[in-house]
Amino acid sequence: MNAPRPDKPLHFAAFVMNTTSHIVQGTWRRPSARQADFNSLDHWVNLARTLERGKFDAIFFADVVGLYAPYRGDERKYFEAGLQVPSNDPSVLASALAYATEHLGIAFTASILQEHPFNFARRISTLDHATQGRIAWNIVTNYLPNASRNFGLDGLTAHDERYAWADEYVDVTYKLWEGSWDEDALVQDRERGIHADYDKVHRIDHVGPRYRVEGPHLVSPSPQRTPLLFQAGASEAGRTFAAKNAEAVFVQSPNPAAALRDTTDIRERAVAVGRRAHDLKFFQGLYVVPASTEAEAERKAAELDEWIDYDAQLSHLSGALGIDFGHEDLDTPVGEIQTEGVQSIVGWIRDVVTDRPATLRDVAHYTATSLRIVGTPEQIADGLANWRAHGVDGINLVNYEIPTSYEEFVDHVIPVLQDRGLAQREYREGSLRQKLFGAGDRLPERHQAARYRGAFGAAPETAAELAEAGV
Repeated sequence: MNAPRPDKPLHFAAFVMNTTSHIVQGTWRRPSARQADFNSLDHWVNLARTLERGKFDAIFFADVVGLYAPYRGDERKYFEAGLQVPSNDPSVLASALAYATEHLGIAFTASILQEHPFNFARRISTLDHATQGRIAWNIVTNYLPNASRNFGLDGLTAHDERYAWADEYVDVTYKLWEGSWDEDALVQDRERGIHADYDKVHRIDHVGPRYRVEGPHLVSPSPQRTPLLFQAGASEAGRTFAAKNAEAVFVQSPNPAAALRDTTDIRERAVAVGRRAHDLKFFQGLYVVPASTEAEAERKAAELDEWIDYDAQLSHLSGALGIDFGHEDLDTPVGEIQTEGVQSIVGWIRDVVTDRPATLRDVAHYTATSLRIVGTPEQIADGLANWRAHGVDGINLVNYEIPTSYEEFVDHVIPVLQDRGLAQREYREGSLRQKLFGAGDRLPERHQAARYRGAFGAAPETAAELAEAGV
């Protein structure tokens, strides 16, 4: 039975990383897998063209700038499994992917840790020009001690302090993107010999706890000015940050009911800071295993499971949590492990494995398979409709194999979704922001970045009021 037709189609992004092994570990070894070709530009260009053929909204690149915490005392497993190392800078691919496509958005992750905001703002504006407004920034802090040490810090900055740092970081970029150049400052008047109106370009004179930035921004206003803003924080501080800043929120809710709870919470926070509930779109991370019959899909999933490297799955979880499970056997019951912090894992895995004591292998299997839908294209469409009914606006589609995961979805699932009104048939014209929201290329006035429009060329009394308000 078909699910009820939603008011709007779901949005789709491809969740990838410029590396060999990203989320589902070990499947790069399959004969048909091409993840190991990540150094090839053709690999990414071909994928981008496939995604555009399927009317995906964006390709979304994850990234980290350090190694995960040690597993069995060191990082050997990550290198042997190709688990997010080696990994390349995803932003370098953006121009090429945009040149090879016409509509596909290019979203990439960049941490506040890895680049000064002045130079980052310049690079983003350049890319937004080059892509004609198709750039999105996934704003992240950092949770890896090795990454902190790579950038000269002694160790990991305290959690809430990282978000205070992020508040200032985005504040600097907003000032540069939204306030430094007036809309009509770039005149390029050949007859008068005036390229830019000096009086309409402004220094920002930012002075804060971490940054002193005089300005002005070196790039004239790009199609979006501020790129489309993604964010994925799940903590209390992260949710508050998303409510203030994000336009698209990447969530990994364990089930649709949890998604409704999570999306409702962040939307309510957004309203509390003066935004509208639907100024944010939520993208759920999951993947699918489609086939023409349910039995064939189950067979494919079982065969896929045989390729999963469960030790690598556990190392990924260990490295992210900072809890080294590597000295335990995979068949060790979770309840017998005395490692500090393991009780939270005991709680959620007991809800999944109910007929026997859950083991570390169960935990690893869960991390690889919990957020997937196995079935016919119609069954997958039913599942996605259910997520849509629980507050989700889009899907960040994880892969177990490139290009197969996306080719099968585009060729077999997208047509069913389009027939049900769950996927777009054509792209809307304009920037990525216009494509997703249909309200123009620029951030709405309700977003906190908009307060900097005209702020630095304001009359003295207005400037004094802004300064007194902390702007």
